[in-house]
Amino acid sequence: MSRDDLLEIEGTVTEVLGGGNFRVKCDQGPVVLARLSGRMKRYHIRVVLGDRVKVGVSPYDLTHGFITYRAS
Repeated sequence: MSRDDLLEIEGTVTEVLGGGNFRVKCDQGPVVLARLSGRMKRYHIRVVLGDRVKVGVSPYDLTHGFITYRAS
């Protein structure tokens, strides 16, 4: 699956877990377990509790995804 096949969902970080994992409450309702994407790790972009983020989610499993963008 390529990066173009992911669904972009916006939400808010509600919980910070270990190992670069986060719980994100999406605007549409579901809670997604998301981890940082490779570019976010490479450029040391920090994500903290309460940040607005964009999550790339697979159309096959809507409970896991990658944080691809940090709004603020």
